[in-house]
Amino acid sequence: MKTKVFLASLLSMTLLQAADTNTTQISPKQEGITYIKMLGEALKTELQAHMKKDPSGLDALAFCTGSAERITDEINAKLPAYAKVRRTSLQTRNDKNAPDAMDTQVMKAYEADIKAKTFLPTEIRVVEEGNATRVYKALVTEAACLKCHGEHISPEIQDALKSSYPHDKATHFKAGSLRGVIVAEIQKH
Repeated sequence: MKTKVFLASLLSMTLLQAADTNTTQISPKQEGITYIKMLGEALKTELQAHMKKDPSGLDALAFCTGSAERITDEINAKLPAYAKVRRTSLQTRNDKNAPDAMDTQVMKAYEADIKAKTFLPTEIRVVEEGNATRVYKALVTEAACLKCHGEHISPEIQDALKSSYPHDKATHFKAGSLRGVIVAEIQKH
């Protein structure tokens, strides 16, 4: 009898703990935001350090060329198997970052909001698609970005871009325009 009471108590406690675990799970949106911040902060911290070291932008460009993809891979290696994070743009520099149809749709909506002056930089967009949730965070062009992505790029940076990115389309941006997005994709699990 004591064994049955003990087992019933143990079963009840297990069920309560399982129920409590389910209520404290974070949403796919919150999970995606966490991954977006991981990638965004890792890249931005490095980029700012390189811009401070060399205000011409050449050192920052060398960093992006040599390390941005590696850092993205390192962040993804830390994520659960059902999740990934990446960057994309309507005007890509690296062909590996090309957007798909959903990415394009979301970025065009961000651009429309910027044009209509209804854009909020903190806005996160969530798209449910099949077995996955995509979480998008806009990347807005800042003054520092213009050294490598603006309309008036130095000849040295132009030469480096031609050498590293022969199909580069990521130029002629203006401060405040949409540079691209960071997107986290969370598979249902």
